[in-house]
Amino acid sequence: MGSERTVAVFGAYGHTGRFVVAELRARGFRPVLVGRDPDKLKALAYGTEAHGTGAWGVEDRAAGAYGTEDRAAGAYGTAPDIRTASADDPASVDRALTGAAAVINCAGPFATTAAPVIEAALRAGVPYLDVAAEIEANLDTFAHYAERAHESQALIVPAMAFFGGFGDLLATAAMGDWTAADEVHIAYGLSSWHPTAGTRTAGAVSRERRGAGRRIRYTEGRLEHRDDAPPTLEWPFPEPLGPRTVIGEFTMADVVTVPSHLAVPEVRTYMTAEAARDLSSPDTPAPAAVDERGRSDQTFLVDVVVRSGGAERRAVARGQDIYAVTAPLVVEAAERVLTGRTGAVGVASAGRMFDAPDFLRALSPHISVELFT
Repeated sequence: MGSERTVAVFGAYGHTGRFVVAELRARGFRPVLVGRDPDKLKALAYGTEAHGTGAWGVEDRAAGAYGTEDRAAGAYGTAPDIRTASADDPASVDRALTGAAAVINCAGPFATTAAPVIEAALRAGVPYLDVAAEIEANLDTFAHYAERAHESQALIVPAMAFFGGFGDLLATAAMGDWTAADEVHIAYGLSSWHPTAGTRTAGAVSRERRGAGRRIRYTEGRLEHRDDAPPTLEWPFPEPLGPRTVIGEFTMADVVTVPSHLAVPEVRTYMTAEAARDLSSPDTPAPAAVDERGRSDQTFLVDVVVRSGGAERRAVARGQDIYAVTAPLVVEAAERVLTGRTGAVGVASAGRMFDAPDFLRALSPHISVELFT
C-alpha cells in the first residue's frame, strides 16, 4: 500500500480513535496507530483490549487485528504500524508522522494536543485534521495558524466531527445560493448523551479556560461570555422526535466553524434537555456498544434552520451514535483532502473546505440528510 494511503491517527486507542482507525481500514487506508501508551496501541492492533474490537474492525474480534496465524506479517501483508508519541515530545510526534500522507488528531484535550500535532504536520508537509469539539481549542487553531498555513499552502481542518464540522456542513448546504443570512440555528436532538472520559476532560479544560460558571454565545458577529443561566425553551423537531424541551444557547463548536466563512451574525445551538442532564451528571456511564460495529444505542436528529429576511431554509439529519459517526465524517474529509477535492487552503472548516451538499451525500450509508432550500 502506497504512502499516499497511509494516515497517522494520533490518539488511536481512544473511544473515537478506534472508530476512526476501523473506518480508515474499511476504506482501504493504512492507519498508523499513534499514542502515548505502547501497551494500549498493541492491544488495539491485535484486538486484545477489553472490549475485544481490533483496530481493523469488529469482524476480527476472535483473532485480533489480523488473525493469530498472521500476526508476524499481518493478514494484509504488513504488520500493524504502531508508533509511540506524546504531544509534549515534538521529536516523537515527528517520528510518528514519518511516511504518512496526513494526520488525524483524535487525542483530547485539544487545548493540549492540537498545536503540537499541527506543528509536526507543518514540519512534515502533510494535511492535519482533528475532531476537536472544544470551542477554545478551535479558536486557537484559527487564530494561531490561519496566516502561516495559508502562506505555506498547508491544509488544516479543525473540528471535523459531529460537533463543529457536521453542523457547519449542514448550515452551508442549507444556505444554498445565499451569500449571507441573518441567523443560523442548530438544534441537537440527542436521545441521550453518555460522555466518554475524553469528553469530560475536554469539557473541564474548556470550563477552566473561560472561567467558572461562564458560558459562551455567538451574537452580533462576535463571541460573548455570559454569567447567567442559558434559557430553556421548546424546539419543534421534525418527526419522529417532535417538539422537545431544549437548553437554548447550549453553545458548541459550530459558533467557531460556521461564522469562520459564512456571513451570519447570529449562530445559536440547542441541546435536548435530557441529553444536557446526562452530560452534566457525574454518574452517567460511558457509551456501551450494542451492535457489531461498536455503536451505542444513542440516536440523533440535527435540525438546522437558516433565516434571511422573511425566508427560511432547513437541513435535517438523522443517525446513530455521535462518537461513531465522527469516523466517517473525518475519514471522508481525509479522503477528499488527499485526492484534491478541496476548496480552500490554510485553516478552513468543513463547509469552507469541501462541497457541502456533495460531502453530505457521501455520508448516506451512515447519516440520512434532507435539505429544504
